[in-house]
Amino acid sequence: MTAPLTPRDNQPPEEPRHPEAAPAADHGGLGGPELARELREGALIALLVAVTGVLLGLLWNWLAPHVPLIADTRNVYLKNTEGEESIGADGTFLLLAFAFGVLTTAAVFLFRRRGGIPLVVALVVGGLLGATLGWLTGMWLGPTPDMAEHAKQVGPGVAFDGPLRLQAKGALLAWPIGAMFTQLVLSALFGPRDPEPEVPYWLQGQQEQQPEAPQWLRENHDQRPPSEG
Repeated sequence: MTAPLTPRDNQPPEEPRHPEAAPAADHGGLGGPELARELREGALIALLVAVTGVLLGLLWNWLAPHVPLIADTRNVYLKNTEGEESIGADGTFLLLAFAFGVLTTAAVFLFRRRGGIPLVVALVVGGLLGATLGWLTGMWLGPTPDMAEHAKQVGPGVAFDGPLRLQAKGALLAWPIGAMFTQLVLSALFGPRDPEPEVPYWLQGQQEQQPEAPQWLRENHDQRPPSEG
């Protein structure tokens, strides 16, 4: 008889490896090719959404009320001290940006019909970039911000439009908020539904082999019991 083999350095023996326990092969990271394709589509969607911010700037410069100014030989003043043109400019930008968020998200959902985290991130990032681009475009297309030079050009006592400004910077979030609201509504109404859960295999046989009731019980289950007395 021979002595049993003992592991070297008092280490436990290695367990036998089975093919079932082998780690799964890596197929392109966490999401594989599908995740890479969604990331590429998300980047393209964010870029296209951001480019539409130029149209937002054009509409904002066209529809927003401009602040009338007047100057003398030294200073520039508001022509109407109680005017609400500044608030109107912010409100116009807010409504336009929210509308752009709704329209761009509806267009993306119409052509894609799918959701996912990359799409949501693309809509938020693209909306924020589009709102920023629209803000800068509107100011660039509007009157010059150099009010002193503008006052010299028109002359003292002549009213002129002040620069287009966005006082409430929080209005830049109106586009992403509109996009998220529209995405949630459209996904809830027209998005794909989750498949119904399958019946476990150990319950399928029980459902197929349900015992039938005895014949005498089937014949008499509708009869009323005889009344007492």
